[in-house]
Amino acid sequence: MKYLWIIGIVSVGMLGAGFLLDRAGRGFGPWAGLARLIGGARDLGPVSFPTLVRRATPNDALVCPAGFCRAKADAEAPIFAILARDLRRRLEAVVHGEPRITDLGPGGDFRARLVQRSLVLRFPDIIDAEIIEIDPAHSTLALYSRSAIGISDLGVNRARITRWLDALAHSS
Repeated sequence: MKYLWIIGIVSVGMLGAGFLLDRAGRGFGPWAGLARLIGGARDLGPVSFPTLVRRATPNDALVCPAGFCRAKADAEAPIFAILARDLRRRLEAVVHGEPRITDLGPGGDFRARLVQRSLVLRFPDIIDAEIIEIDPAHSTLALYSRSAIGISDLGVNRARITRWLDALAHSS
C-alpha cells in the first residue's frame, strides 16, 4: 500500500511538472511538458500515406483505400458516392462532434491533422486524415490514428476510426 502512495505522488508531481512546462499547449496538456522534459516530441508529425511505415507497438490504427498505402491497413476504406469536398465536409462534422479534439493546423484542402485527448489522464492521440478523389462522383479517405504516449492503447485508436467511418457512412 505504501508503494501505491509513492506512485501516486510521483505521478501527480510529473503531471504538475508537465503542466508547468507546457507553454505552447496545442491540445497536448501535461504530456507536452513531459515530452520536453525527457527530450521527446509532443507532435508526431504529419504522415505521407503512400510511404507510411507503421509502428511496431500495438497503439495505432490505419484505414486506407486498396493500393494507396504501403503499410498494411487494419481495414480497407469504403468508397463514398459523393464529391471529395462533400466527404471533407462530412469528416469535419464528424470530427467536430467528438469531445476533446483539437486541430493541429492547416493540413490542406483534403488533409487534416488532429489531436484527441483521453478523458481522465489527457493522453494525446494524433489522427491524420486524407480525402482522396477517385473520380468526380466518388471519393474515399485514409485515416491513421496513433497514440503519442505509451505502448498499448487498449483499442482506442481502432475504435475511433471505426466510429468515424460508421458516422461518415450514416451522415448526409
